[in-house]
Amino acid sequence: MEAVRTEGPFNDWVGMPQYYIHHITVDSEGYSYLSPDKNLGIELGKKVTFRYKETTKEKIIDKNSLGVVIDPSELM
Repeated sequence: MEAVRTEGPFNDWVGMPQYYIHHITVDSEGYSYLSPDKNLGIELGKKVTFRYKETTKEKIIDKNSLGVVIDPSELM
């Protein structure tokens, strides 16, 4: 993960909890991720994995699919 820029909080309608939009750059590609948390919780420079869908405007990371890649060789 190369860069993160966070916008929000947003609240689209009454009763919906607030959310933040994280604009994430991975391998020079831009993605958007919606989260209820202001802090993404992943450090810059970490290798991440996720599923995403591509729209006409942007690439959106699927909810709860963003995570840090764990390399077993680095655990010892």
